[in-house]
Amino acid sequence: MPTKTILIVDDEPLSIRILQHQLEAEYKILLAQSGEEALKMLSYAIPEIILLDILMPDMDGYALYRKIRQQPELGEIPILFVTCLENQESEAEGLALGASDYIHKPFQPDLVRLRVKNHLALHDQRKLLLRKNAQLEKLNIQLQQTTAQVKLLEGIIPICSYCHKIRDDQNIWKQLEMYICEHSDACFSHGICPDCLAIQRQSIKNKQKSKPDSM
Repeated sequence: MPTKTILIVDDEPLSIRILQHQLEAEYKILLAQSGEEALKMLSYAIPEIILLDILMPDMDGYALYRKIRQQPELGEIPILFVTCLENQESEAEGLALGASDYIHKPFQPDLVRLRVKNHLALHDQRKLLLRKNAQLEKLNIQLQQTTAQVKLLEGIIPICSYCHKIRDDQNIWKQLEMYICEHSDACFSHGICPDCLAIQRQSIKNKQKSKPDSM
């Protein structure tokens, strides 16, 4: 089943039939025979690529191109101008507007399919790059927020050699864990190390030995 959609905008029924025949096996095709019809269609269906004829009555391809680009949701769609004009000035005007490429009449089927395929691939790569950039930007913001929340312990910290209390900037002595909690995001879980456990057991034994035997 075709997964990508092409909008063909051309006032010549023969040109539309030829392009449709060349592309319908691989893509879903939408058709419009005027600029107004194309704009109406784009209001409810957004294709992956647009093939836009330059020479059309009422609204030519350049004017329609400008109207399409004025709509943010359509701003990134590749647009390939379809033309029978051979002069370089016409082609330069379209490229200066920002058109992705040109397809010349009479159509060469292989070139038409290759140009469409290549520009769809480039469009997919661009969307992927934009998505990755957005993800990186989001991660960067999260990193900045996390970094802003982390408080660093810097400089020389006065600590008591006996009880290990720390003196803060206001000359108040605080327990080590209290000081660290106030100056960082660290949390503590309390336990007893093997050395302290051994000392505690020995202290209990000594106390038991020092008690007089009960009669």
